[in-house]
Amino acid sequence: MAYFKVDKIQYEGPQSKNPLAFKYYNPDEVVMGKPMKEHLRFAMSYWHTFTYMGRDPFGGDTMNRHWDNTEDVMEKAKERVRAAFEFMEKMQIQYFCFHDADIAPIVPNDLAETNRRLDEIVAVIKEEMKRTGIKCLWGTTNAFGDAKFVHGAGTSCNATVFAYTAAQIKKAMEITKELGGENYVFWGGREGYETLLNTDTALELDNFARLLRMAVDYAKEIGFTGQLLIEPKPKEPTKHQYDFDVATVIGFLRKYDLLPYFKMNIEANHATLAMHTFQHELNMARINGVLGSVDANIGDPMLGWDTDQFPTNLYDTTLAMYEILLNGGLGSGGLNFDAKVRRASFEDDDLFYGYIAGMDTFARGLKVAAKLLEDKVFENFKAERYASYREGIGKDIVEGKVGFKELEAYALKNGVTPNKSGRQEMLESILNQYIIETK
Repeated sequence: MAYFKVDKIQYEGPQSKNPLAFKYYNPDEVVMGKPMKEHLRFAMSYWHTFTYMGRDPFGGDTMNRHWDNTEDVMEKAKERVRAAFEFMEKMQIQYFCFHDADIAPIVPNDLAETNRRLDEIVAVIKEEMKRTGIKCLWGTTNAFGDAKFVHGAGTSCNATVFAYTAAQIKKAMEITKELGGENYVFWGGREGYETLLNTDTALELDNFARLLRMAVDYAKEIGFTGQLLIEPKPKEPTKHQYDFDVATVIGFLRKYDLLPYFKMNIEANHATLAMHTFQHELNMARINGVLGSVDANIGDPMLGWDTDQFPTNLYDTTLAMYEILLNGGLGSGGLNFDAKVRRASFEDDDLFYGYIAGMDTFARGLKVAAKLLEDKVFENFKAERYASYREGIGKDIVEGKVGFKELEAYALKNGVTPNKSGRQEMLESILNQYIIETK
């Protein structure tokens, strides 16, 4: 049966007025030697697309999906799988991402029944993957929603919760491997604290590292060769999240000798909450060799929480793709739309409008970023700006040939040469020009 009345979304070009068509995302168009679809590797977030029903802190569900209209929770889960794969087919999306609790109804504190249900739904997902050729980008576990996680999961003060968390991760890793997942994500939903008056931060961080070490060991044991990813997020839901931003997570991984095993899954809205730009977080991950995958969305700067809107800001997507292209791509990662339609966008077709907007915005950003790199606009400027480190005393500094005494002698003799303008406004104007004029 067909779940959507919408036809397969096709590329019609920038002049099209059809709201159910791509204006910029042309999957097979070659950019910098690769088709767009290989650069972008778009993925559907199972949770926001097929389990989010419009609920917010001030009101209940607003969305009534006809494929959910059954009282049998397992039949509902199976119908959602089939609807999800039809949606991805029609959107020309190659990958999906999931939490265990998204795909099958979890039974709190009954691990055996939960695992049985997961196995039953995974069998249906495998059938749909075989039918469509759609792949799993990554899986993860929901270790934050249930009441048992009130004090955290891997950082809980309750050792039995830690044990249950490990058991959930074990199963989620197993089914991710079974589905051919190319990555596995750790998001510390409640790994943080509200007050130091009742928190042993040293023990909690040590335990979090122990949990990740166990995951590394188990991945090797079961032959899971996908990339392990950590998703930084500041505040929300706890006041102090341990995985605040890329720099914080890198410091944590280095302390516990875990850095060789993990890369980052960077979310745009989380960067905003950390008071960073999306590009900043991507850049910090890139220059440290840990840029793995991206949760593509946008936040509302006027709201202080994770709004998870579809990305429609060309500046953000252009500068994001600029960093990704400099990184040589995302490897086994991709662009997962961790985004949800607004609560008032409750009709089925709104899912298509949201994804089209996000995919077109990133496709346009890809082409602008490629042109900027091709013309070496910013790279030439930066090379000139830092030219003093390629000769003379600057070259000696970079090569480690001088210390304080030598630099003091140099400064006493030569003083300081005049600084040159950073030309920020000029560069921003050039960026505007490329966004407007790139074909």
